[in-house]
Amino acid sequence: MVSPKSPVDNCLFINEELGKAGILGSPRRDLHPNQKVPWQISPRPFPLDQRTAKELAGLGHHLLLFLRACQQLYRESLRGRQPKWVAAYLHQGKPEAIIEYGQMRRFRSDLPLIIRPDIILAEGGLVASELDSVPGGFGTLAALSQVYASLGFQLIGGSRGIIEGFSEALRQHVSQDNPTLAIVVSEESQDYWDEMAWLGRALDESGLRTHVLRPEEICFREDGLFTSSGEGIDILYRFFELFDLKNIPKIDLILYAIKKKKVVATPPLKSYLEEKLLFALFHHPLLASFWLNSLGKETYELLQGLFPRTWILDPRSLPPYGVIPNLRLGDQLVGDWQQLKAATQKQRQFVIKPSGFSELAWGGRGVSIGHDLSQDQWGEALDQALASFERTPYILQEFVKGARVTMEYYDFAAGTIKRMDGRVRLCPYYFVQGEEAPLGGILATVCPSDKKIIHGMVDGIMAPTAV
Repeated sequence: MVSPKSPVDNCLFINEELGKAGILGSPRRDLHPNQKVPWQISPRPFPLDQRTAKELAGLGHHLLLFLRACQQLYRESLRGRQPKWVAAYLHQGKPEAIIEYGQMRRFRSDLPLIIRPDIILAEGGLVASELDSVPGGFGTLAALSQVYASLGFQLIGGSRGIIEGFSEALRQHVSQDNPTLAIVVSEESQDYWDEMAWLGRALDESGLRTHVLRPEEICFREDGLFTSSGEGIDILYRFFELFDLKNIPKIDLILYAIKKKKVVATPPLKSYLEEKLLFALFHHPLLASFWLNSLGKETYELLQGLFPRTWILDPRSLPPYGVIPNLRLGDQLVGDWQQLKAATQKQRQFVIKPSGFSELAWGGRGVSIGHDLSQDQWGEALDQALASFERTPYILQEFVKGARVTMEYYDFAAGTIKRMDGRVRLCPYYFVQGEEAPLGGILATVCPSDKKIIHGMVDGIMAPTAV
């Protein structure tokens, strides 16, 4: 452990240690010559109160139940036990091959091993704007946790929560006592290469043999997948998106090995579990009894408060007497999306974003904030989303404004500590281990208060969390 020093010394130490870790990534603008990471560095972890920390610690169990219920809903929709339009929405815009992968009986019970919600710390409590089953950031959090813990901070998840949680989840997912892991990173996901490379080294040092590879580096033989040195791969961690399969070298060979059970792949090839429109299905009144029965009263009520109301932007007309469930403009019920074009700026507290299976569905791309647009721009965003339904369904979601927070960071140009007034996104990482999903750590991202979308950026602060 390093002796505690001044806030400036802490930041300089963190900067140097992260520089050694080599997790620079791809900053979107030039950094100060002395800055080793593409975000602002805080001298201490982001503080959470005991109540919030306790809520987040227990949330993984409820989210795991939700994913299992989503899988059950999808299957029952296919069989006609639940409305067929559920599966139809989840299939929308996807090639037949992608749909078939998700329905393979041999992977019937598989779920993602990592569950990461994007949590907004709002005035009224915690709100999850979405779930990510192929998340980035956990390698960065693992590196941050080791560095901040070395300064004596008692972090949520500790110094090795991410590494140990991920390793244990992977080991429980395979039959081998001493498996070999390959983290496969696509060209589309190259911004995350550095953090995955660091994570791979950390996992390897912890005793889980790990290789971080590009798809073209994988070698195929009839008996499985191998590294270039001839080492067999037991687990393939899919750090690539299903919409991008056609651009991935050797994907046919990789998929063949997965289908023939020559290698275990995670997250599973289930595109329906990677759709933001699952929140819309959760809030649909016709499905309320299913969710209540599948989740139980405690989880159902908790998620009712956690998931913002969400709607699928389906351009098909309703009957004249039809209304869109639970959608209002002021006191007026909405029966046609075109009514939303007349919404005032105050009424446009909505977000429009792609549901999934698109290059626009991650990293804040494709997102339109209603009250941040002119009325004409809002109308255009709505029209574009509706017109995209056949190939890429969009969702409409209540905009949740984060509570104001203040956090210190080091200004490299001034050489001093400054304070940022901003809003925070919390990304807890849960690792599925049997019937539970324990918390491995929480990454906090604080962005200036004038930013409507909170995500990793050069202007933002990224740090682990502590109580």
